[in-house]
Amino acid sequence: MSPNATATIDAVVAGHLCLDITPSFPEEAGHRSLGEILRPGTLTAVGAATLSTGGPVSNTALPMLRLGLNTKLMGKVGDDGFGAIVLDILRRESPGADTEMAVVPGEHTSYSVVIAPPGTDRIFLHFTGSNDTFGYDDVDFSVVGRSRLFHLGYPPLLPRTFANGGEELVRIYRAAKEAGATTSLDLVYTDPASPAGRVDWRGVLARVLPFVDVFPPSVEELLFMLRRDAFDDLSRRAGDRELLTQIGGGLLRELGEMALSMGAGVVLIKCGQQGLYLRTADRGRLEAFGRGRCGDVGAWANRERFLPAYVAPRVVSGTGAGDCAIAGFLAALLRGCGPEQSVRIAAAVGAQNVTAADAVSGVRPWDETLRQVASNPTRHEVTMTLEGFRRDAQTGEYVGPADAGA
Repeated sequence: MSPNATATIDAVVAGHLCLDITPSFPEEAGHRSLGEILRPGTLTAVGAATLSTGGPVSNTALPMLRLGLNTKLMGKVGDDGFGAIVLDILRRESPGADTEMAVVPGEHTSYSVVIAPPGTDRIFLHFTGSNDTFGYDDVDFSVVGRSRLFHLGYPPLLPRTFANGGEELVRIYRAAKEAGATTSLDLVYTDPASPAGRVDWRGVLARVLPFVDVFPPSVEELLFMLRRDAFDDLSRRAGDRELLTQIGGGLLRELGEMALSMGAGVVLIKCGQQGLYLRTADRGRLEAFGRGRCGDVGAWANRERFLPAYVAPRVVSGTGAGDCAIAGFLAALLRGCGPEQSVRIAAAVGAQNVTAADAVSGVRPWDETLRQVASNPTRHEVTMTLEGFRRDAQTGEYVGPADAGA
């Protein structure tokens, strides 16, 4: 047996993986609406395309590697040209990063065309490909058994995991917990008209969250899955504006408490440029986290905070910003940081992400990220109504009414 066979692994990141094809847009495109840029029957001039890996297996794992954590990647590609490009990118980013990858003969590699003009939220044209068959058998639990943390992302784009009420997803997470790892689950928004959009996600989450320690979805994803009635109503009210314009502190608290009541231990709700909402369970739940447990469990118990997002020095693309924020949060957790510092690091890594066209190359090393947080960078203005929250004048962060450290 080689020396590395028994080495401790910080994290395993599994699930969705694809090739992202991202055309670049000239800066002046930021002064035009998306409808003007993509008008039918016209030719829109763009720049060179960036080829990068996408999905959490890339966008969360590779930033964790950049932050200094020993991280293994578990995903699937086909034996086609796109699959070869994906594996080559992974090898270039981190030698050996492709070693746990499955290459499936006869299957097609998943890809996305990312339409991301400056100043406009992204549009994805996505083909699920080999992700369609990702399931329990694609996770090497002998590796998970040597890891401190297991993270899986985007089950709505992994059809096997949500079939039969999420049976395979529950099986994966039960096995990861039995292997002693701390577990983390990320979601993704899905087309309501797709098969995934018609799944009873509230029922799936009720089954799987008892086995999930860290749960970092976006507010749109969580609202869609837990309060579809409110999602539809607020979407109608928002019209052409972002759904976030209709969401306030009361709804965030409701969603966070619902996730905790279903069994999650730490809930981190991503709210785009508004910021990050943290809600945590009691000490008893956090004690059951496994090998990646919080450094100071008492400091993490019963916390409720909202931290405004950091302003990036420049914005090139928001592709993968949420995945990178998760990478920062998980890296901080595994390094023993407290809850406030962990969310600050999540915000910093998310802001680093948007400075590059792809989802990874903007992320800085751990020490540089700590210096960025310590410099107290400028934060985005919070326009959400955070009723019941108290703003800390020194940090600019918001303390929730249920926060035990208030």
